[in-house]
Amino acid sequence: MLIITTKIRYFFILTKSVLKFIYLFIFLLYLCRNRHLKYYKMNTVESLVASRLLGVQAVKLQPNQPFTWASGWKSPIYCDNRKTLSYPDVRSLIKLELARIILEKYPDVEAIAGVATGAIAQGALVADALGLPFVYVRSSKKDHGMENLVEGYLEEGKKVVVVEDLISTGGSSLKAVAALRNEKKCDVLGMVAIFTYGFPLAQEQFAAANVELTTLSNYEAVLKLALETGYISEEMLPTLQEWRKDPANWKKD
Repeated sequence: MLIITTKIRYFFILTKSVLKFIYLFIFLLYLCRNRHLKYYKMNTVESLVASRLLGVQAVKLQPNQPFTWASGWKSPIYCDNRKTLSYPDVRSLIKLELARIILEKYPDVEAIAGVATGAIAQGALVADALGLPFVYVRSSKKDHGMENLVEGYLEEGKKVVVVEDLISTGGSSLKAVAALRNEKKCDVLGMVAIFTYGFPLAQEQFAAANVELTTLSNYEAVLKLALETGYISEEMLPTLQEWRKDPANWKKD
């Protein structure tokens, strides 16, 4: 009796997993073939994602009380996309939209790589949705064990798309690309990310590294939505726009 009950339980678990995969496949196919739906006309992906990031406070704007980044920079904005993982609806939106972009732009992709640490979970979710292998890239090699820089199994020469959570200057993101190219001889097709500040320096560095970057949302979309919803006032806008021109020296005494 116990054996029969266990088999029934496994059957339902397997059925649930299969149905979940079918649902994801149909949903992604639906999105890919219906890019001009009224829903997306009214709510572009970048503004939709911006609203979710602001809604769960993954993005905060404080022009009058600037944040201090780990680099020492003063900033009127702070972004912590790890918070999105705690909200199933936001987590699913980000996962499916990143997967959609990859299917549309890189149909030949063979593996997904996440950038440690912020994009490990995001990348694994996307790889799972697409049914692809997943690895993640450390910021530096371990000083013990195998001293890996790329964690997980990845055959040399594979076509890879890199998943990142946040793009600031682009330095750490492009280090991950270099590791995949140099250590695994991978063909990095491009990078997808949740959010970018849109710094000119980042744009220059991605162009120099010959890496195509696509993000779900960006600084302009957040400012536009924040202004429309009353999160910020018109008086705050010039300060927020000025910061991005020279973030390293903004409010530097």
